[in-house]
Amino acid sequence: MKTRWIHELKWPEIAEYLKRSDIALIPVGATEQHGPHLPLYVDTGWAVGMAEGAAERADALIAPPVHYGWGPHHMAYPGTITLRADTLLQLCMDIGESLIFHGFKRLVFINGNRVANLPPMETAASRLRFETGAFVAVADAGLIAKSAVHEVCESPEGGLGHAGESETAYTLYRNPDLVDMDLAMNADRKPGRFGLSHKPFEPPWEGDTVYVPRTDADMRRTTEATRGIAGSASLATPEKGERIHEILSDALVDFIETHVRPSTVELKDVRIPI
Repeated sequence: MKTRWIHELKWPEIAEYLKRSDIALIPVGATEQHGPHLPLYVDTGWAVGMAEGAAERADALIAPPVHYGWGPHHMAYPGTITLRADTLLQLCMDIGESLIFHGFKRLVFINGNRVANLPPMETAASRLRFETGAFVAVADAGLIAKSAVHEVCESPEGGLGHAGESETAYTLYRNPDLVDMDLAMNADRKPGRFGLSHKPFEPPWEGDTVYVPRTDADMRRTTEATRGIAGSASLATPEKGERIHEILSDALVDFIETHVRPSTVELKDVRIPI
């Protein structure tokens, strides 16, 4: 196929695809600040990159990307646009029901707003699976291959910080024209006992964790010195970004081939969202 994007195809081409396969990838990102050196597109970029890196090899089609996510704390900085959590949940439901109605029986939502979008997206995926019988999953850019990505990075915090090494490297590789490395900074985070309370990727055994919702005022106060960055952005290179892209794409293809395609699906009645 000349393209894997659903919005770039004609409907007969999609109908022809559905005769042989039924997998749809749904990239969900965000429009939120990523420091002075990165664009607000970063999180959508993660999701789009993973989808494009896997679609051809996995014989999947890609739904138009969702450029908005759930990140009210990032309203501390201009340009951020956040959805309500229940809006994102319902948006995922409507997209999923539409695709399932047409015959896409296996859906993989790709979350590029790493971890932050997960509560509404996971709820939507669960509802879709229980209510329609389709196979529905959420692949998170920060979790699907976190150990391998960590090994690529040199940052003390592991490279997964907001607008830090991995996000800067990935954007340098995928969208270099949108990055200004002259403005890249490093944030030396020194969490206290419960400093890992804001949706940690993987809390260490020696740390204690309590979830505390972060407000825009909290975000501004804790990141003002580093202008919205939480990580070591200066260590990023496009070469690291290319390797991270390969790791994430390979992981997504492996997940699709080992779990998505072999899944048993018994569809129930699927309604058209109105």
